[in-house]
Amino acid sequence: MISVIIPAYNAGQTIDRCLDALALQTVSQDSYEIVVVDDDSSDDTRVRVQAHGGVQLLTQHHAGPAAARNLGVERAVGEIVLFTDADCAPAQDWIERMIAPLRSAAEDLDTTSIVGVKGVYRTAQRELVARFVQLEYEDKYDHMARQGSIDFIDTYSAGYRRDVFLANGGFDSSFPVASVEDQEFSFRLAERGYSMVFVPEAVVTHCGHPRTLCAYWRRKFKIGYWKVQVHARHPGKLVRDSHTPQSLRAQILLVGLLGICVLGGLFWPPLRWGIGISGAAFLLTALPFVRKAWRQDRPVAAVAPFLLFVRSLALGTGFAAGLVARGGPWGARRGDVHK
Repeated sequence: MISVIIPAYNAGQTIDRCLDALALQTVSQDSYEIVVVDDDSSDDTRVRVQAHGGVQLLTQHHAGPAAARNLGVERAVGEIVLFTDADCAPAQDWIERMIAPLRSAAEDLDTTSIVGVKGVYRTAQRELVARFVQLEYEDKYDHMARQGSIDFIDTYSAGYRRDVFLANGGFDSSFPVASVEDQEFSFRLAERGYSMVFVPEAVVTHCGHPRTLCAYWRRKFKIGYWKVQVHARHPGKLVRDSHTPQSLRAQILLVGLLGICVLGGLFWPPLRWGIGISGAAFLLTALPFVRKAWRQDRPVAAVAPFLLFVRSLALGTGFAAGLVARGGPWGARRGDVHK
């Protein structure tokens, strides 16, 4: 048995599309259940879910998607739990693709077998920023596809053995809405020796990529801010993980160096040389992404260096703000419950 769990908060505009797609899966309908956990929506989300026959609706006081997913797993009957989001429409073979690596694992209690899987985003959005975001994901997918096992799973297209999920505490609900609790959980599993794999054939179509530069900045800043808490628990992932190209880490450092040279150059002119050097180095690290984008979407390729700079600046300043809020690297904060 398979359980598909969807957290929903004010998802009235998208939940029908998600549930309609899940009703058309290639696997038998009696082999899976759909569980929607409403996070105290103020719109018509619950009414829309109830209109779909056979969908189990759970409700909770507003506590965020991590708590909603945990509640869904607790009430689920499946040996395998799959996660997607209310603004995603899974492809018809999504369940079939996701469970393929897990099916044998669900029948095998050997903890060295595969316990987690990750699928991919696609989008039909036409805004320039959203198209850049899609290519950004695809660049990371190319990075993951070269690895036999992974340590990074996002919950827009994720699957776990339910017994392993529960035995390892589930998602940490102290993280805020739409943050990094899914990454932290997969890091936790990887460090405990569990095996997880990337399944690029398991596709969900997303309609929620950031559409504007401001929305993109806010998203990346928030990720950078909460990454501090993740890396406090998993410091080794600050250097390398299966999802993040090393070029991104280099770009964040180069943008930080550029900022230091700009500010420091106001007081010590020799530092101004560093502005050109760090800027040129940043452009060199951006070239592989620009080349890839040029083959797929030339307008995005034209603005990619600027958007890559915005990404690095937002992540870096968010990370710096997170460090300050914690009282330095890595000062303890309430909520650091999973060590």
